[in-house]
Amino acid sequence: MDAATTSAESAPASAPASAPAAAPGVLDRRAAQGGSQTRGAQGVIGQGAAPTEAAQGTTAAPAAYAQPAAVTLNPMLIRTGTAIVQVDSLERGIARLRQLAARMGGLVGNTTMTAGSDETRQATVELRIPSARFDEAVNGLSPIGKVESANVTAEDVGEEFTDVTARVANARRLEARLLELLETRNGRLEEVLNMEREVARVREEIERMDGRLRYLQTRASISTLTVTLHEPQTVIGAPGERPIRDAFVSAWRNFVGLIAGLIATLGWLIPLSIALYFAWRGWRWIRRRELARDAEYREAIRRERLKATAPDEPAIHP
Repeated sequence: MDAATTSAESAPASAPASAPAAAPGVLDRRAAQGGSQTRGAQGVIGQGAAPTEAAQGTTAAPAAYAQPAAVTLNPMLIRTGTAIVQVDSLERGIARLRQLAARMGGLVGNTTMTAGSDETRQATVELRIPSARFDEAVNGLSPIGKVESANVTAEDVGEEFTDVTARVANARRLEARLLELLETRNGRLEEVLNMEREVARVREEIERMDGRLRYLQTRASISTLTVTLHEPQTVIGAPGERPIRDAFVSAWRNFVGLIAGLIATLGWLIPLSIALYFAWRGWRWIRRRELARDAEYREAIRRERLKATAPDEPAIHP
C-alpha cells in the first residue's frame, strides 16, 4: 500500500496533472512507435555517418599517397672496383693490403709485380671482399698510401635472378608433372623412353639454372677490388754545376765502352779471321794448280798441232 501510494505520488511530479492515464494497449502501441522512431533515427544517423566515413576515406586516400610506406631497397649488385695507390715501399704496401683483406673478412686473389732498371716498381693485387664491407674496404685504402684514383662499378643482376628463379619453379612443376605421368603411364616402351628423356632434359635444365642462381648469389655477396700499387717515379734532376765537363766525361765513358766492346769481340773475331785466312790460302793454292794444269794441257796441244803441220824432211842419199 505504501509503495503504490509512493509511485502514485511521484507520477504527477513527472507528468502533467491534466494528462489522463493511458490504457495498457495504448502504452504498448506508443512504445512500439517510439522504438520504431528510435530505430529510424538510428538509421538516419547511420546514413549520415556513412557519408562521413566515406568523406574520411576520401580524405585519407590523398594522405596515403602523400606519405607512402617505406620501401626497403635490397638490390642484387655485383660490385667491382679499381684503385691506384702510391706507396713509399711496395713490400709494405702489399703487406698492408693483405692485412686490410683479412680485417674485412676477405682474401687476396691474384698478385702481379713488375720492375725494371728504367721502370717504376708496381704491383697489382686483387682483393675479394664481402659486399657488406666493400665501401669500408675502399675507404681503408687511404691509410696505406696516396689514393690517386678509385673507380667502382655495379651491375644489377636482380632482374636476371628473379627471372631464373621463376623459370626454375616452372621447371620443377613440369618435372613433377612428368614424373606423375611416368608413374601412371602404361603405354608402349618407346613412349616411356621418350618421357624419361624429357624428364632428364628438364632435370638438366633445372640443375643448370640452379648453378646460375648460386653463381649470381656468390658474385653478389663477394665484391672484387683490384688495387695497383706503385712507388714514386724517379725524377731526373737539372744539369749540374759543370754540364760541359759532365758531357765530356760522358763522351769519354762512351768511347771507353766502345773500345771495351771491340776488345770483347776479339775473342771470336781473331779465330774467325785466322780460319778465313787459311781458307783463302787453300783456295789460292788449288786455283794455281788448276791454272798450271790448264797451261800444260794447252802447251801439249800446241806441240801436237806443230808436229802435224811440219813438212817432211827430204831423204839424204849417199
